[in-house]
Amino acid sequence: MVYPYPKMGITPYNKSIGLSSFITKYMTMYKWLILSICLSLTACNSPQKKLLENQLAEKQEQVQQLEDQLEHLQNTNSSLLDRMADMSIINKTDAESIRGSISSLNTQFDYINKLSSEIERKDSINSMLAQNLKSTLIDINDEDVEISIKGSAVMVSLSDKMLFRTASSTINQKAYTILKKVAQIINNNEDIDIIVEGHTDDIPIANNNYQDNWDLSVNRATSVVRLLQENFNVDPAKMTAAGRSEYTPKTENSTSTGRSQNRRTEIIIKPRLDQFFKLLESPELIG
Repeated sequence: MVYPYPKMGITPYNKSIGLSSFITKYMTMYKWLILSICLSLTACNSPQKKLLENQLAEKQEQVQQLEDQLEHLQNTNSSLLDRMADMSIINKTDAESIRGSISSLNTQFDYINKLSSEIERKDSINSMLAQNLKSTLIDINDEDVEISIKGSAVMVSLSDKMLFRTASSTINQKAYTILKKVAQIINNNEDIDIIVEGHTDDIPIANNNYQDNWDLSVNRATSVVRLLQENFNVDPAKMTAAGRSEYTPKTENSTSTGRSQNRRTEIIIKPRLDQFFKLLESPELIG
């Protein structure tokens, strides 16, 4: 008797067709084999029938195992595909995050470079101003003029005895030469501002012209600012006059020497730091 099932040879597993396809192929083969066994049972005697029944049970068990393996492979494959999709999304998100971080770092690096450049510019301006002032005032007594750099400013400290008469805000004629030289430095540098501060000792003022040391210190600062503007053409928009009274002494007021040092007028020269402060307010600092 001839039965309509395909020829079944043992074909080795080939990676190119995939394990799932391999199992499916052999499941089909076993099913044809089972069918042939079933058909054979009807035409066989009792011993042959028993043998074929055993073979049928064995093949059915193998088919069931193959079906179970196929289902497991299909589930595993689906799970792997889902995980690969998730990894793709995560990697894309991470890549965007990394790109954003790099961009932010580059922006902040540029910001730091600009800030450093402004600080260097400010420091170089201060050094240049201090050097120019020292060169210009080299012939002045060191006890009457002190030039220094403090923080972001150049400080020119002028003694009370050189600038003013005692307990007065009237400027001595001999002080004009010094103030003229200071005015030349100011006029030659557009990007600077100045603050003129008056300072006193702690001895209360004893005349009818000034109410107290606040009044005296403010009037002395105003006298210097007015002279720089009217006599030496310093731009008034660059200048500020301020009185500090006795409350920011250089030294103790317990001796006459200390009180003499505290009676002074300070011209504070500061580079305009508009660009510097704009950088400090820049959103890149937060970013």
